[in-house]
Amino acid sequence: MDAWEELVTSALLGTDRKPLAGSARSGDAAPVALLDAAAVHTVRRRAGLRPGPAAAPLEGAPEDGRRPLPERARRRLGQLLAGRAAPAPSGGRRGAAPDLTELLPQWLAAAAEHGYGAPAAALPALLDAARARTDLRPQALAFAGPRGLWLARLNPEWKFALRGAGGGGTLPDPGDPDAVPALWEEGLFAERVALLSAVRAADPARGRELLASTWGSERAEDRLMFLDSLRAGLGPADEEFLEAALSDRSRNVRATAAELLSALPASALAARMAERAASCVSLDRTEGAETLVVEAPHECDAGMRHDGVSPTPPTGRGERSWWLGQLVEAAPLDCWPGRFGGRTPEEIVALPVTDDWRVELHAAWCRAAVRQRNADWSRALLGSPAAPQATGPGTSSLAERAQLLATLPEEERAAWVASFIAAHGLSEAFQLLGVCAVPWSDPLGRAVVDALDIARDAGSYPWSFSGVMGLAERCLSPAAAPQLTALTALPAEPEDASPGAAAYWSEAFQRLVSTLELRAAMHAELAEADRPEPAEADRPGTPGPRTA
Repeated sequence: MDAWEELVTSALLGTDRKPLAGSARSGDAAPVALLDAAAVHTVRRRAGLRPGPAAAPLEGAPEDGRRPLPERARRRLGQLLAGRAAPAPSGGRRGAAPDLTELLPQWLAAAAEHGYGAPAAALPALLDAARARTDLRPQALAFAGPRGLWLARLNPEWKFALRGAGGGGTLPDPGDPDAVPALWEEGLFAERVALLSAVRAADPARGRELLASTWGSERAEDRLMFLDSLRAGLGPADEEFLEAALSDRSRNVRATAAELLSALPASALAARMAERAASCVSLDRTEGAETLVVEAPHECDAGMRHDGVSPTPPTGRGERSWWLGQLVEAAPLDCWPGRFGGRTPEEIVALPVTDDWRVELHAAWCRAAVRQRNADWSRALLGSPAAPQATGPGTSSLAERAQLLATLPEEERAAWVASFIAAHGLSEAFQLLGVCAVPWSDPLGRAVVDALDIARDAGSYPWSFSGVMGLAERCLSPAAAPQLTALTALPAEPEDASPGAAAYWSEAFQRLVSTLELRAAMHAELAEADRPEPAEADRPGTPGPRTA
């Protein structure tokens, strides 16, 4: 150590001021002698270190019983994870090359449908992609499987993958009578949330019993998170537990319990809310024309507060309208036809409402239809897609219309949005398109493409349609690609069009076509393993039968 300290001192002060002891070289050769001596001492010091205790060997990676990816699909996955695409032109435009990163979620969903497991070599890139994009995590972690969780334990940057699985391993079987209670009693909060969700999905009654076993000792914020898990499999058997939760000391827990109970039309809370709401809305026949008369509550009494009605309105909202909205929203929609002479939801929604209460009443019915997943009332409140938004029934809010649409069957939802686009164009349709099933149905796809073509021919500002064009790349059926080829040509630019608009539109349609072709190729590659092997006589190079 003394010799090493001497070397360090000479190096710091310089060989001119502190010559190296025992060295015959001087002048320009002295620094070289110092480095030579340092090299010798470094080797000596390393060789003299005593080996430390060996680390415990890693537990082997678990087996993944899913079938392996076909080779072409494996290469495609590598391209999507790398996000490689042609460089975009200057000027902020995206170019004509597909956006590979936006296709990764679709690829993962299709791979899951085919039952493939992730290749071991792709796991690091897959976990990195999931770390960067929270929306990708459920699909990416499901595809990564048990080996992905095993690998995530070895890198702190991938710890997000461990939050939903018992400490980085797999959750116990929901039916295990010993492991489930043990993990529920002793596990970390994230492990317990994942366990409760898994048990609830397998056996709703057992999940509720598991939650009830420790309910009184849980923290308020934990009770709120656990209570939210009852949404899966919510049924009449949950009413007793939720009714007790209405007396919880946490306001948020009480509000969530009331919301869940109001989604059970046969619950006692729903009946109490129906009685209160019915006392506020009545049918008046005195003036000849039948009209809905609204008398909003004058106070928020203790019973209303117990049933989850918030007494304090948001800033700028009147108290009475705030209370009325909560009562109507929580009342079962089936109570209104009997109160209004057996009228259908369409007929009830069409009735005039006095004293400017129409907007508030219809908005509350919209929220009730979404909460109770009532398709009949959603249809009535949506009205005709061709009707002007300001004069139609229900609500003119596109966000609320999208929520109403989500309660309808997929085909009906797509047909309604297609008619809306045909009547109003694409400028207001982005949120509505987001709730339609992928790939879009043929009528919806044609409506979107026709509207884009009309916007292009009209010389519209092209960049305002980039969001819809991006949706079309991900949601349009790949079978539409041949019909779109004609739109990729560079059209003549109208005099009043935005400068460069024609080139932008041509480039955008080229990107759309190439993306649809790539999506078709992706699905074909993933389906390779599903195709039967050709018979021996059908294989290339197999000689045919001899002829006489």
